Amino acid sequence: MKDLLIKNAKVVNRGKITEGDILVDKGRILQIAGQIDQDAKQVIDAKGNYAMPGVIDDQVHFREPGLTHKANIYTESRAAIAGGTTSFMEMPNVKPATLTQELLEAKFQIAKQHAHCNFSFFMGASNDNLEEVLKTNGKEVCGVKIFMGSSTGNMLVDNRKTLEGLFSKVPILIATHCEDEATIRKNLAVAKEKYGDQIPVEQHPIIRDVDGCIISSRSAIEMAKKFGTRLHILHISTKDELALFDNTKPLKEKHITAEVCVHHLSFNSDDYKTYGAKIKCNPAVKDRSHQEALLPALLNDTLDIIATDHAPHTWEEKQNPYLSCPSGVPLVQHALHMMIELHHQGKISIEKIVEKMCHAPADCFRIIDRGYLDEGSFADIVILDTGSTTTVTKDNLQYKCGWSPYEGKTFKSKVCQTIVNGTVVYDQGHFTEQHIGQRLLFDR
Repeated sequence: MKDLLIKNAKVVNRGKITEGDILVDKGRILQIAGQIDQDAKQVIDAKGNYAMPGVIDDQVHFREPGLTHKANIYTESRAAIAGGTTSFMEMPNVKPATLTQELLEAKFQIAKQHAHCNFSFFMGASNDNLEEVLKTNGKEVCGVKIFMGSSTGNMLVDNRKTLEGLFSKVPILIATHCEDEATIRKNLAVAKEKYGDQIPVEQHPIIRDVDGCIISSRSAIEMAKKFGTRLHILHISTKDELALFDNTKPLKEKHITAEVCVHHLSFNSDDYKTYGAKIKCNPAVKDRSHQEALLPALLNDTLDIIATDHAPHTWEEKQNPYLSCPSGVPLVQHALHMMIELHHQGKISIEKIVEKMCHAPADCFRIIDRGYLDEGSFADIVILDTGSTTTVTKDNLQYKCGWSPYEGKTFKSKVCQTIVNGTVVYDQGHFTEQHIGQRLLFDR
């Protein structure tokens, strides 16, 4: 008897939607067919809902170790599976920052014990840890993260010689946060001169402006082209940066790729009036003209991946005045819902959402046997009902921080089941508490 049979699904895979069944055994997809007559230990009737690969989020901040008053791997991976995310890649700006191989491996061990879904962690770069960075095993680690702006403890890398050393020597994917620190400091000084300590949050996209993004992204791309580096630029937020990227090649052939985050697709600077610091993030949510340019760039493959940059802070921290209010938004539980809203508005197809949230992260990072509903692949599957609704309340939020900018919002979709490595870990609002997430492996 096989482990799991999903019946009557609309299977979304490789740009097509087909009606049929999915048979799962020993953690992998055994068969996909129009009708499968096979006994199984567990049967799910998808009732005509979509079965899609689990979302792969290549940029989250789960805050463990050292910042666990905000979040931890247990709580945030729980939120992830509630929203249909079955794999995550987490950032190194924790305490202590992930700047040694020992600290990196310690995070993997935490995830092995506590993650509800699959995981990887970026090795962090600083101005003085090149030797440690070069020890990173690209077959077992998603990439190297460089903060080329947005100082985070000792993780800001602003020394040109250091940057060129990293870009010239690191053989695996480098992911960058691109904002020019000198530009930000100059703009912040102007804002302080005008407002003193009472800077309005509406000034955030003026302080962390378009120029800061374009200067830094252009610099990263110049170095990547000079040294042949595999570069992935995170959270593009401006229309001005789009001309830097190439959409004439298939993703697997690109050496320079880019992502867009759900909040930059969903919000613009007019929304500061409603949400205030709840949408304060880096890079900043900018004006409507930038927001409106990002989705077409995603659709024409200038932008390759959709991610969240899930970055929780406590509610108390978010109430601080601008200068002491941290940037970041908790989003991983509702990222898929956010994209389905755009689908309901006629702006993006289900197939394209799956391509950008599931297939593309797998291809970009060369993840082995994930991101697709293929026979033989790991059974990371989401059953999604686009005819039901999900209302966000404090009671159903899984984030440790306990808040979301979407509280009170009703999304026109519902995650029915989330399956990780063939095990149903989330079912109609219930969690099985089986921490069967695995370490992602990479074909490099």
